[in-house]
Amino acid sequence: MRAPHVLLCLALTTLATVAANAADSTAALAEQVRDAERAFAATMAARDQAAFARHISEEAVFFDGDKATRGKAAVVAAWKAFFEGAAAPFSWAPETVEVLDSGILAHSSGPVFDPNGKRIATFNSIWRRESDGIWRVVFDKGCAACNCATETRRDP
Repeated sequence: MRAPHVLLCLALTTLATVAANAADSTAALAEQVRDAERAFAATMAARDQAAFARHISEEAVFFDGDKATRGKAAVVAAWKAFFEGAAAPFSWAPETVEVLDSGILAHSSGPVFDPNGKRIATFNSIWRRESDGIWRVVFDKGCAACNCATETRRDP
């Protein structure tokens, strides 16, 4: 009668180990995306549009208000003006990163700052781990920053 009990304990221990490894794996993947986002942001500071382009998926969609720019080449062309001049017109940094349990898609979000360090917006990016194992941006959309401390909540 002990054999089924031992097998059940073994199965539960195995499942717990798999679940713990999956959580560790998701955390490790989130760190990969955080690092990718930081490297992506560093391309703006370095004024390196070629490096910027390497972070963008071929089928990326970047939003500018209600307008969507589709495809890597179009996105890179649309962002060309941001890379002109000696100083970056803005900077950004990841604040939150979440990865699907499948490890294929991730969301990153955080503040966007003007050259003086004032928060002017919030970015939201969807990253995809592509067939070569590299994380690339597939969707990017920003929204205006708000002064949440003075904003009043309104119930519907």
